[in-house]
Amino acid sequence: MFYYIEGKLAHLDYTFAVIDAHGVGYKMTITQTTYESMPPHLSVSEAPIVRLYTYMAVREDDVELFGFSSEAELEAFKLLITVSGVGPKAAVAILSVFTPDKLAITIMNEDTKAIAKANGIGAKTAARIILELKDKISKSFGEAASVQSKTQGTVSLPSGSSKLSDAQSALIVLGYTKSEIVAALRGVDISNKETDDIIRLALKNLSR
Repeated sequence: MFYYIEGKLAHLDYTFAVIDAHGVGYKMTITQTTYESMPPHLSVSEAPIVRLYTYMAVREDDVELFGFSSEAELEAFKLLITVSGVGPKAAVAILSVFTPDKLAITIMNEDTKAIAKANGIGAKTAARIILELKDKISKSFGEAASVQSKTQGTVSLPSGSSKLSDAQSALIVLGYTKSEIVAALRGVDISNKETDDIIRLALKNLSR
């Protein structure tokens, strides 16, 4: 129903934000990541204008809005709730620990212990997340290889390194196209950089 809601940040809490859009206050459950990205809340008269990308969860006895500071975080949330036994609250808990790019890398690395550190997420649930999402992410490696072949000569990376491939796979999982990734990495010197750094560089260019 809503893709995003933009308006004055009327209230900000660790777990939810209220956006005043044309006189209507929309309360949205948020992640810690989104909370930390919000501008400082000064006063009603000085309330900053913000935009949160939304997901509406409809249950028999309740309707709840979830808000995210980026489209990438929204897509990661949608991906998580496709996993059996992982509801919106669990997805929020996971995304309060991981940024979308780090979550993709953690799943690719099959790091069950890291995912299980999220509040309310046990080892079995973490293992299920990896089991059910790993194939979706693994399919991206083939496309990432194609992207890598197109970017060679314009991206400096140590021979034999898998960091570029991992970064490209994570970006594809976040919803970016091959052409967008090629453009974001073209001419960028990423030698001696870790996967997270490569992703951050690409995301910075993609946000321009």
